[in-house]
Amino acid sequence: MSIMINWGIIGVGNVCEIKSGPAFNIVKDSSLVAVMRRDELKVKDFAQRHNVAKWYINADDLINDPEINAVYVATPPHKHKEYTIKALEAGKPVYVEKPMALNFHEAQEMVNVSKKTGIPLFVAYYRRWFPYFLKIKELLDSETLGKILAINLTNILPARKEDFDLNKPPWHLIPKISGGGYFFDLACHQLDILDFLLGPVENVSGQYTNRAGYYWVEDTLSANLKFESGVLAACVWSYVGDKNNSLDRIEIFGTKGMVTFSISSNTPIYLKVGKKEEIFRFEKPKHVELPMIEKVVGSLLGTDSFSSNMKSAARTNLVMDKIMRQV
Repeated sequence: MSIMINWGIIGVGNVCEIKSGPAFNIVKDSSLVAVMRRDELKVKDFAQRHNVAKWYINADDLINDPEINAVYVATPPHKHKEYTIKALEAGKPVYVEKPMALNFHEAQEMVNVSKKTGIPLFVAYYRRWFPYFLKIKELLDSETLGKILAINLTNILPARKEDFDLNKPPWHLIPKISGGGYFFDLACHQLDILDFLLGPVENVSGQYTNRAGYYWVEDTLSANLKFESGVLAACVWSYVGDKNNSLDRIEIFGTKGMVTFSISSNTPIYLKVGKKEEIFRFEKPKHVELPMIEKVVGSLLGTDSFSSNMKSAARTNLVMDKIMRQV
């Protein structure tokens, strides 16, 4: 591996504008040298606005560019497996967007190719590296809450304007592209954070339905989880709630106290131990994927002990599949 990580991005859509794209040029020893999108006008526009030297309309051309030594796959999930495996087999480490794949079977195929080739694979579950979630992990690991007993997870979001266009629904609502409905795109972050905080899930039972009838896929789900540690979790998701009563909340209960926090809303962390209450506030990074991209670059250069998170990312796909009764 050269001293500089030269990135190529496959799929420069909205997520690359602020969340991830600029971070590749901010991180030390990292550079964004090429981007790819099938729409020539859009990829050329992205390259010009972000000062990227090269652009492609064919993913194979980017993967085979000798200047590129690492690939970021930022397409919708239906292309994750194909492009990830092509890049790994070309000898190039991959950073792929979440969810890792359409399903656990595809995710496991990606893991197997990474193992076979010896080329690292990373998945963009970037929230693990926010100071916000590191603080929560610190509270749990230090046993501030005592022995962890149970978790309540509630995520109620309103329908989006584009959800009502049945002739041209957003790709998030097309299972062959996204894996399912909004659950696959949004809940994967929550399930990954629970894996980060509490370890692997042992047992899963889930139910799903379509309550509002705005579109064809599931809009409301519930699940009961049991972690290998014995901790229990009760989860509810809905993507057709009232916009004035949205809720993004996780509560973790222990023998000594409880902590309440959010996944996307960046609400203050509320800690209560006995009668003592404490609040922790953290700013969300402007480029939310920057902390993880720093870890990935450090791992590739051998300056950071972080290693691939592909196994835990595949576990998250498995939990979602079990909730949807797909396995």
